Amino acid sequence: MTKYTFKLALSPTEIAAYFLLRQQIFCQEQGIFQTSDRDQNDARAYPIIAVNDEYKVVGVVRIYEPEPGLWYGGRLGVHQDFRRGGRIGKGLIKKAVTTANTWGCDRFLATVQLPNVKFFQRLHWTSLEEVTICDRPHHLMEAQLDFYPPSNESRPSLQLMTFFP
Repeated sequence: MTKYTFKLALSPTEIAAYFLLRQQIFCQEQGIFQTSDRDQNDARAYPIIAVNDEYKVVGVVRIYEPEPGLWYGGRLGVHQDFRRGGRIGKGLIKKAVTTANTWGCDRFLATVQLPNVKFFQRLHWTSLEEVTICDRPHHLMEAQLDFYPPSNESRPSLQLMTFFP
């Protein structure tokens, strides 16, 4: 059985692979964005990756704190060839929320594409409201933090994350 590692993307190589997979998923595959899915939140976001046994980045998500204690997750995606059983998505969600919870999260939110809402609900998330983003139906959802206990992940400086504009 393939093992996956879920971790902060810290090296220039990991961060480049993180952005490349996001571009493949959200631009090329889903067509949500034309050429890039990057936005103003990337400047304050911590990228998280799923890496397989061959050290290939097969999943991505970002977390950011727009105000003290309030965290958002976003740009969750898994490479097309690795989408089976939800194992990678579940691992990325767990890593994202437990990491934020370690760093002082009081509330963790995400906007989730409609087809993925039930998956998140099974992982102890609550839908707060339906919203439309990029002309697509989403749900604003909140993680139940009791199911995502803090870890021992130290918080790196955001300056370490700014390898790419």
